[in-house]
Amino acid sequence: MNNILLVFLGGGTGAVARYAMAVVIGKHTTSSFPYHTLSINLLGAFLIGVIMELMALRASGADPMRLLLVTGFLGGFTTFSAFSLESTLMLQKGDYASLLTYIGASVMGTIIAVMIGSGIVKSIS
Repeated sequence: MNNILLVFLGGGTGAVARYAMAVVIGKHTTSSFPYHTLSINLLGAFLIGVIMELMALRASGADPMRLLLVTGFLGGFTTFSAFSLESTLMLQKGDYASLLTYIGASVMGTIIAVMIGSGIVKSIS
């Protein structure tokens, strides 16, 4: 039950953080390109790299923190479903350049962000 509570609290907090970040980014762009989702997913990928590397260095007690921060918070913060919807809408509109840019930036960008986050922790540890 304790694990479920950790995921619940982290997920709710992550979802609220995602909403807040989307609102802030939305206020600073007039473009129809989904910068908010891309930014959220890139930040979430970077944070998962940092958190997982930190947890690898401090193995004791990592599981509850992983449930709270990775499964919960980052699971609620990042959003593959929004990425999929936005990609589908671009495809339906025939906006192929934006679609390819978004998919490439999302997929490659999040992989690179995880590697950067992990690399930063490794370099200062």
